Amino acid sequence: MPLPVTVPPGTTVVPPGTTTWEPGSVSTIVSGGTTTGVSGPPMVISPPGPTSPRPGGRDAIRGVPYFLALKAEALHLADRTAEALEAIREAEALVERFEERWRYAELHRLRAVFLTAIGAEQTQIEVSFREAIRIAKEQKSVSLEKRAEATYAEYRRQKAGGTAGRGFRLPL
Repeated sequence: MPLPVTVPPGTTVVPPGTTTWEPGSVSTIVSGGTTTGVSGPPMVISPPGPTSPRPGGRDAIRGVPYFLALKAEALHLADRTAEALEAIREAEALVERFEERWRYAELHRLRAVFLTAIGAEQTQIEVSFREAIRIAKEQKSVSLEKRAEATYAEYRRQKAGGTAGRGFRLPL
């Protein structure tokens, strides 16, 4: 049986438990008054604001670090690694600002790969790899942990073989 819900104009009605905006996750955009088209369990009412699933809110930028990481990978493959590092810095700034850390371990791993490619100091590279592994473990992300560990192992293997230095490339 549909439940009547009274909401102010411009309020977004979303399913209970929804914490992120995904296409199709918003059930109804209400222009005001009472809606009776809500079926199932009671809906959560999300007023407009910085965390609402509206353009310009927190959810509007949630995926940006992911796309910046993809951009960084493409730049790196095009031998524009300095620009790739800048894209990673931009993504990390967004992650910090909006506390959306689901991509943070991968950003550290990519930073280490790019630092290796430009011949940065070994300590910078290793700190980035260790951070990637630590964050992945903290988040209980086995896939990101294994990925960071595998890339770090490849870095150490190539470094021990004497192939480390400027131009040294690790798999993305």
